[in-house]
Amino acid sequence: MGVLASGGCTNREGSEHVIRMGITSRPRMLDPRKATDALSSRVNRLIYRQLIDFDEQFLPVPDLATWEVLSPTHYRFTLQEQPNFHNGLPMTAYDVVATYQSILDPDFGSAHRGSLKGIEKVVAVNEWQIDFMLSKEDALFVGRLVMGILPERLMEKGHLFQEEPIGSGACSFVSLTEQKLVLQRLSDQVFLEFLPVKDATVRVLKLQKGELDVIQNDLSPELVQYCEKQSNLTVQWYQGTNFGYIGFNFEDKLLAQPALRQAIAHGIDRQAIVDAMFNGHARLAQGLLVPEHWCGAADIPAYEYNPKKAKQLVTQVEIPSELIKKDDQNKTIIELSYKTSNDPTRIRLATIYQSQLKKIGIHLNIQSYDWGTFYSDIKQGRFQLYSLAWVGIKSPDIFQYAFDSEAIPPNGANRGRYRDTQADELIRAAGKTSSLEAQAKLYRQLQHRLQETLAVMPLWYEDQYSVMRSNLTGYKLYSDGRLDGLLQVKKQVTGRV
Repeated sequence: MGVLASGGCTNREGSEHVIRMGITSRPRMLDPRKATDALSSRVNRLIYRQLIDFDEQFLPVPDLATWEVLSPTHYRFTLQEQPNFHNGLPMTAYDVVATYQSILDPDFGSAHRGSLKGIEKVVAVNEWQIDFMLSKEDALFVGRLVMGILPERLMEKGHLFQEEPIGSGACSFVSLTEQKLVLQRLSDQVFLEFLPVKDATVRVLKLQKGELDVIQNDLSPELVQYCEKQSNLTVQWYQGTNFGYIGFNFEDKLLAQPALRQAIAHGIDRQAIVDAMFNGHARLAQGLLVPEHWCGAADIPAYEYNPKKAKQLVTQVEIPSELIKKDDQNKTIIELSYKTSNDPTRIRLATIYQSQLKKIGIHLNIQSYDWGTFYSDIKQGRFQLYSLAWVGIKSPDIFQYAFDSEAIPPNGANRGRYRDTQADELIRAAGKTSSLEAQAKLYRQLQHRLQETLAVMPLWYEDQYSVMRSNLTGYKLYSDGRLDGLLQVKKQVTGRV
């Protein structure tokens, strides 16, 4: 804290020892066992270390530990190092055990307990080795062990990690207020400040003035294009994995009909939207997982833009008498409501869908709400159409969570109430398969089935991007949106007094 408080003749706004990132809101939870929002999870990666990480195909690779499979239900992890926690104590196997036992404790209330429910027992063999015993085979088990490790002694004392996080990661915690979160890189003592600035335009203005150094994502396409034209700013792009989609309510009398879902899929010109709205910085998606994922499917057929075919499909839709609507020329039309957040970019996208679908005889009524109201409505099934994105998905068990007929909220995220016997069989068969190769085959078949039945309408994978002041160097982007680029970025400052 002393370095932050001292000023001398150095302008802190321009100090190379402080790098400021503009964010939309403050991180909600700095205890990784309870963090569920993307920003908190990304910040926690900087503070805590985890047993495993993922490679470019999203297969698990060692971080803190390697592993061996002693039996289909018995895994042994061996720490490759014992890094010091930020309070000076070395990490041991007992810290790993205590971390996972706390998550599995129902009284603790971790949101991650469900994904780890297959763990029957976790024990320390010695200071370096940990055994996980499972209740049944789980080919995806290793990929579930992404939890940041906490010190056992502090957990026993009831330490409030959400207020004062103590991990063993590349950054240590300095302070947290409503105005900012401050971390410090251990490698060079540079301070990383995360400043919440809700308004995107204000964020860009602060970046231009030097009150911020970097912004990652969360700007409108227009603002990004504006930044690209500024001589003191640099925009960097990287292929992303966030899956945007339009969701259907399968309990709706109209949308339960395949012909209407197919008409919508053929009636929206996705590539034209990518070119116009995102300036080409997105790639069309046919499935939830990117093709380069270890069980991604590159050969899923697309619903190409074909308004003529879409019009023909609309005529095949059976409209109940109470839902029949007429336009000004007394022609029968289909009227649907589309819910979205009040984010300006999402509303603009909705108006484009509205314009394109009107040409094929579908009239879209747009309803925009604040995020809390919108998301509550979606979870409770109060919609006909909506759009959301799956962010940072790595494990294919997302399919069970999002599309299994038994995963309808509150039991999962099957918000569209999608029910398909064949999809259920593939999901459950994959879950029981011990071979990753066999699993990949089943999940590829599943993705073809989801596309065939239009469980959701795939839109695109939006690119990741950063907007930085031109004196920043070495910032790296990642496909899943992590903030690890802050660990290497440098700032050059001239004109110091």
